[in-house]
Amino acid sequence: MGAAELFIDLDAVAANWRALDAMSADHVETAAVVKADAYGLDVTRVARRLTAHGVRSFFVALAGEGVALRHVVDDGADIYVFSGHMAGDGDALHSADLIPMLNSPEQVARHFSETPGHAFGVQLDTGMNRLGMEPNDWAALRGDLMAAGPRLVISHLACADTPDHPMNHQQLRAFIEMTEGVARRSLAATGGLLLGPEYHFELVRPGIGLYGGLPFTEATPVVRLSVPVVQTRSVRPFETVGYGNAWEADIERQIATISAGYADGLIRSMGQGAQIYAGDVACPVVGRVSMDLITVDVTHLDEVPDTLDVLGTHQSVDDLAACAGTIGYEILTSLGHRYARRYEGA
Repeated sequence: MGAAELFIDLDAVAANWRALDAMSADHVETAAVVKADAYGLDVTRVARRLTAHGVRSFFVALAGEGVALRHVVDDGADIYVFSGHMAGDGDALHSADLIPMLNSPEQVARHFSETPGHAFGVQLDTGMNRLGMEPNDWAALRGDLMAAGPRLVISHLACADTPDHPMNHQQLRAFIEMTEGVARRSLAATGGLLLGPEYHFELVRPGIGLYGGLPFTEATPVVRLSVPVVQTRSVRPFETVGYGNAWEADIERQIATISAGYADGLIRSMGQGAQIYAGDVACPVVGRVSMDLITVDVTHLDEVPDTLDVLGTHQSVDDLAACAGTIGYEILTSLGHRYARRYEGA
């Protein structure tokens, strides 16, 4: 029996981008966030597919990611680096024609000293207190930066996944005040895009929504994870399963052991309460998730299949994440390298 198989539908990624693109006006560019190896799904394949659909702007977290992406997309594509111009990034930014989003006065000084005349953008802090120039620093440097011509000025919403949260409008108002007169701006990732046109400005930059995750509830599912059954056994009443005797049988039950675990990104905290699927039928996880194995109650099945589905049409990364007390981003980006990956869509 082979390895667990992770099916990745590139057509679905493209369909999600088209659906998100259709939500904004014609003058608004829809970019794509492909950091962390396209959220763990292979930036080479994802970026090629999106380029074929007309995506011309991409966002990555680090300059090294941008260098790898430049080998995939053509020279005319814009690649923005969220972390800005870090120490030692100058050669990479220059050789791969990357656009750092400058986050601080120190980065501004470094960029203009090490790579004079090179393209740049600016990230502003509108209240998230994570990355971006503080209002006072922006006010002091704005004149010089605008004279040099930033390609883009952005900020990031802290609470976009909660549409009614007052922080959204607070940050929108701050962004408008800080960027009055700036020609090209971006505030919205997936959640911000869904908040409506007032958040769109000149560019939107969806990430998780491309890959089938919340808050884009209408997304086409992108991933399916099918895991082989290693063994099925009968467990008598009062016998226990797994580490720590964490689960005890109430009646005689059939327990299937499948070959994936927390080393494969199926994090330990999902444990009991999670479901694994045999076709349309849900089968509860029992006992603790271990490094390479998960035990599943299949007593109610007429026949135990060779494989069970962890992710698919019946269970999204967000559904699985809810069982683990986390978010779909963590599940998606944690899916391991032991899976045999099967890509669908050219």
